[in-house]
Amino acid sequence: MRTEDLIKALDADARDKAMPLDKAWWLAVGVAVVIAGAVFFATIGPRPDIMPAMHTMRFMSKFVFTLVLAASAFALIRALSVPGASTRRRMAWMLAAPLLVVLAVVLELFVVPEADWGKRLIGSNMMICMSFIPLIGIGPLAIFLGMLRYGAPTRPVLAGAVAGLLAGGLAATFYAAHCFDDSPLFVATWYTIAIAFLTGLGALGGRFFVRW
Repeated sequence: MRTEDLIKALDADARDKAMPLDKAWWLAVGVAVVIAGAVFFATIGPRPDIMPAMHTMRFMSKFVFTLVLAASAFALIRALSVPGASTRRRMAWMLAAPLLVVLAVVLELFVVPEADWGKRLIGSNMMICMSFIPLIGIGPLAIFLGMLRYGAPTRPVLAGAVAGLLAGGLAATFYAAHCFDDSPLFVATWYTIAIAFLTGLGALGGRFFVRW
């Protein structure tokens, strides 16, 4: 069988599933949000001063970063789970969240005295961030890897990595409601490392559990 014929056959198989793949992805995200929320509220929960914090730009900017990451990763992973689907434009959108973070960091460096840069970067919840973003995201990651098996990704390692980014963006969104460190310097460093852990775990999952 030629490669083109195989891709068409896989695509037809994905479309003939009991539930349409696109609808299944939306359902999977809904379940993942519930699981992540349950873990979040059962463990650390939101910060006590969340209402006044919501009136500050630094606090709200964290949600912009994490939600843009989650949204762009969701768009890409849906395409990656269908053989032959175009991914170029969606891959480009994956740059949106990192660029926003870089812009915020540059602005932070301009408005914060240089003597405070290190303090803002280290923060006070580094280890909590590094622990709870993966903890909140591990359940959603398992769901997204299962969804990739429901589809037929031709690049399972990449698809698994994007599943990790999606889980990481979702987990970081919840964690941001708890985090007392609102500086973009902190977010750019420790959120990124925590999400990178889930991304690597997702790539491994794609390598061993999604490949066909």
